[in-house]
Amino acid sequence: MTTAPKKGSPQDRTPSRFTRNEIERRVAALGKWFHNLDLCGVKTAPDHFLGDYPTVKWRRFAHALPASLEGKTVLDIGCSSGFYPIEMKRRGARRVVAMEPDEDYLAQARFAAEVCEQEIEFTKLSVYNVKQLNERFDLVIFMGVLYHLRYPLLALDLIRRHVAKDLLLFQSMLRGCDSAVELKSDYPFTETDIFENPGIPRLHFVQHCYAGDPTNWWIPNRACVEAMLQSAGFDIIDHPEEEVYLCRCAATSS
Repeated sequence: MTTAPKKGSPQDRTPSRFTRNEIERRVAALGKWFHNLDLCGVKTAPDHFLGDYPTVKWRRFAHALPASLEGKTVLDIGCSSGFYPIEMKRRGARRVVAMEPDEDYLAQARFAAEVCEQEIEFTKLSVYNVKQLNERFDLVIFMGVLYHLRYPLLALDLIRRHVAKDLLLFQSMLRGCDSAVELKSDYPFTETDIFENPGIPRLHFVQHCYAGDPTNWWIPNRACVEAMLQSAGFDIIDHPEEEVYLCRCAATSS
C-alpha cells in the first residue's frame, strides 16, 4: 500500500546506499542537467539560467493538482531529469511512467529517482509513439515539449487518442500577444483584416534557432495554445500559471 508523502523533502535525508561524495561524483559524471534537483543537499544545476528551476515554477501551480494522487496512474511525456515524476510519487501516485527520448536525460532521471528512493518506470520513447504504451493514465504531464516538436498538433492528438484518460497537465513556452480575441466560427474568403489582429491564434515557426536551441521549432501565443488544446479534445479547467494549463479530456461524440 502506498503511503502518503512525509512532510518535508525526502532529499533532506541521505539514503544509506549513497554518500554525499558518491552523489556529487555521479551528478558530475552524468553531464549537464536541465533540472536543478536537490539530491540530499547536492544541487544538479545550481547555475541554471532560470534560477532554481523547475522548483520555482512548480511552486506557482502545484496547488492546481490534487494534494493526494493515491491510487492514480501518471505518465510524464518528456520527463528530462525527472523532477515531475518524483513529485508525483511524493503525492502518493500508485504508478508513474516517465518517457524521455534522450538517453542522457533518462540516465539522470533514473539516478535521481534512486537517490530519492522513488519507484518510477522509465522508458525511452517519443511522444509520437505513445500508442506503444497501450495504456491510459489518470494524469498525463506534457510540459516543456510542444515547442520542441516539428508536429505539435499531431502530438496532442496522439496523447488524447491513446494515453489520456482524465487530466492533462500542459505547459509551453509562449511568445507574442497574451490576450485572445473572440473569433467567429467561420469567415468569408475575402476577410483578411482578422489576420492582422495579434490576439488570434498564432504559431511562430523557428526556421533556424531560438535561445541557442536548434530544437525550438514552433512557439505559440496564448490564444494558439488554448485553441490547440481544445481542437485536440481537451477542456481547459484551470490556468494556474502563465504558461501552465490543467485540462480534462472532453466528452467524445462516439
